Amino acid sequence: APVNCDLLKVPVVNHQIWSQMGMPARAQEMKFQKVLKLLSAGITAVVKVIDPSNMVEAHQDGLGFLCNAFFEINNIRRAAIRPVINPNLANLCKPTSVPPRNQLFGGNLAKRVKDCH
Repeated sequence: APVNCDLLKVPVVNHQIWSQMGMPARAQEMKFQKVLKLLSAGITAVVKVIDPSNMVEAHQDGLGFLCNAFFEINNIRRAAIRPVINPNLANLCKPTSVPPRNQLFGGNLAKRVKDCH
């Protein structure tokens, strides 16, 4: 992902959640991350070849669809993890309308976990 675009970095699963996931769930998660890395690389390549001064609506729509796919895959990741972790934490793993940054469930998960107990 470009250095200046945090939203195209593939967020990792927070360690509080990762530690509760079994091997099958971790393997599936790694596959999702691989797909997202490829998608991010593709979006980055498209952005590099499009001339911003000559961007047409089709370019904007295409990039919008690709970025939305990136966002939706992250929500699918969250949903896939929910059933395999402690039910007390599952409520913290709901899909969201806020794109994740570096960690799939947000940087404040440790505080939210503490607040649940």
